[in-house]
Amino acid sequence: MIKLLIISDFTESFPHRLLKGIVSYSRNTKPWDIMRMPPEYKKMLGIEGVVKLIKDNGGDAVIGQFDENEDVSLFAKNGIVAFAQDYKKRFSCIPNITGDYYAQGRMAARFYLERGFKNFGFFGFKDVCWSDERFEGFRREIEAAGYGDSLFSYTMQNIDQLWFYEKNQLDAWLHAIPKPIGIMACDDNQGSHLLAACNIKGIKVPTDVSVIGVDNDETLCSLVVTPLSSIQIDIEDGGYRLAQMIEKRVMTPDLPPEDVVLHPVKIVGRLSTAAYATNDTQIQKAVQFIHQNYTKKISVKDVMGEVALSRRLLERRFKEVTGHTLYQHISDLRIKRFAELLVDTDEQVIGIALSLGESDTKSISRRFKQIFGCSPSEYREKNQKKK
Repeated sequence: MIKLLIISDFTESFPHRLLKGIVSYSRNTKPWDIMRMPPEYKKMLGIEGVVKLIKDNGGDAVIGQFDENEDVSLFAKNGIVAFAQDYKKRFSCIPNITGDYYAQGRMAARFYLERGFKNFGFFGFKDVCWSDERFEGFRREIEAAGYGDSLFSYTMQNIDQLWFYEKNQLDAWLHAIPKPIGIMACDDNQGSHLLAACNIKGIKVPTDVSVIGVDNDETLCSLVVTPLSSIQIDIEDGGYRLAQMIEKRVMTPDLPPEDVVLHPVKIVGRLSTAAYATNDTQIQKAVQFIHQNYTKKISVKDVMGEVALSRRLLERRFKEVTGHTLYQHISDLRIKRFAELLVDTDEQVIGIALSLGESDTKSISRRFKQIFGCSPSEYREKNQKKK
């Protein structure tokens, strides 16, 4: 049996989801003995105290948020397998639980470029590897598209002052940036703060400011007035791979250190990004209505009831802005939601279709195959195995 100590802030969703992956792996072998410790308690004990606690309890491994000035080499010296959650910087003497942060930044940039944005922002922390690299990936993609001069960053905050904001500076930045603008927040915590600041300032979200976070923390994303869109990371899968690596290193202590890298999966769209870069208020109304209601059985006629345009004019202007017809836009959103439910639930395919108001399962299966290249059942089998 592996005995593991996890040192992390369990008020956040990340360690819970990582732990879920670890537990999933342990159930395939033998149940692990897992202890949890808040970072503040680690500070009280010091690394020496943590080492003693692990050894006194017959522990094998530790995962933790460690500071640069802490001597984490003490773990290896005492035969304890250690992985660092890259809270600020990556470690070189022990492996890290880290991420492909550049890819996450590129994903957010492509999302905004596809929606016609020409102004871009980044809201993050300073001198933190995951924020810095998300910004760098975001910046490179924007510059490659020719919009480098239209990128505005706000990275003035220190992560040690997580709950403290220089309100006047943030207000001034929000006032000065051109609009409409697509902003990537370095994580969901910063994204929710940004949305709250926009709400207080009376800035329209998503028509003036569109915001994407990272981690898809469903609680944080839904706490704000305008629910936050976010990049989903394969955290649970990473926890599973981390558990595999811990077991290998416990059994073979001389294995060279190897980081566990988390990857972006998709953008989970919510109302904070339900807009395209256009000054056409009627089309913005149409887009927001669709995003608020596409899981119901809505039609083009329902959208027409929300705007002051004839059907012909609405269809023409909608396609000019989005590149899709109204029917295509609604159908694509529904198919993507259908795909999410296939992976996230075990409900029968026909039941998922009916929950989305789709009574013709042959029709939705045909449209699904046009987008994903396989049947709903094949898609479920392939993607649930990855979880």
